Amino acid sequence: MSEETIEVHDEVVAKDGNPMLTAVRKVLLAGVGVVALAQEEIEEFVNRLIERGEIAEKDGRRLVNDIMERRKKQVADAEEELEKRIESILNRMNVPTKADIDALSRKITNLTKKVDELKKTQQTPEA
Repeated sequence: MSEETIEVHDEVVAKDGNPMLTAVRKVLLAGVGVVALAQEEIEEFVNRLIERGEIAEKDGRRLVNDIMERRKKQVADAEEELEKRIESILNRMNVPTKADIDALSRKITNLTKKVDELKKTQQTPEA
């Protein structure tokens, strides 16, 4: 049976000043821990069935793989749903997205270049 180690670095969680993001990060990390624990328990259960001769080892491994694939899909679906909900909440709170901020940064850069060009053309050369 394989063991997975999940490390949570408190400094990464604490660095972000946004309490909402910190809470979401903690929830996601807890979800990862639950999935790892569930896999371990499933493997132990199937190993007991194999030891008792109730199922063949090949069938047991296939069963574990099938269950874990389904769980991965469920986790991916849950993550997608969570992202949609967080995005919806942030939209309702009128919090700009990274794309919004990047677009504004590009506009500011373009405007700065235009202002600099105008300044250069309006400056009279000293003779």
